Amino acid sequence: MDKPIIFDQVRDSLTIEYLNTRYKLDSETPSISPKMVVIHHTVIPTFEKSFKAFNNPLLPNSRPEIAGAGNLNVSSHFMVDRDGTIYRLMPETKMARHVIGLNHCSIGIENVGGTKETPLTKKQLNSNIKLVKYLASKYPIEYVIGHYQYTLFENTPLWLEVDDNYRTPKNDPDEQFLKGILNKTTHFNFKPVPVQKESNTN
Repeated sequence: MDKPIIFDQVRDSLTIEYLNTRYKLDSETPSISPKMVVIHHTVIPTFEKSFKAFNNPLLPNSRPEIAGAGNLNVSSHFMVDRDGTIYRLMPETKMARHVIGLNHCSIGIENVGGTKETPLTKKQLNSNIKLVKYLASKYPIEYVIGHYQYTLFENTPLWLEVDDNYRTPKNDPDEQFLKGILNKTTHFNFKPVPVQKESNTN
């Protein structure tokens, strides 16, 4: 179901600014070429409240930990409600601010909930599987990752974040949920996530 967040001239301009300042991409449009799907959970119990968190183009004052990277609000391309309903919040080839360093090449899928009180559901898992299959059939998707894995892409060609200190800890979604998606999409031969090299402590 299409349920678009506000993507007006303000959000359009802020998105272009983000691409230029955070990634040094000389972009005139907020467009991306998807190569990755990133799975998230909202830690918000309802779709209505999760949607509201993304709808405004401007980042709210409640997110000071990421405010230094720009005024563009966070968002995702899709949101999956707890009953499995898939909502498309914005065009798949416009940039959403959902993962540090990789927004320029990734499609975000948010799942409502993800807390101990609101664990992700089997219906959500099935919808994520269907959605990943749809996206991988439409775009040259190379990776499907959990948000918690994003820093593994540092020092790879896909990583473009200019600030070495701009990172936030993530644990979404749970590992079993991600494995459930990957186990049902093996025929796409997605690439494994990069292996982070251990630092030399000698």
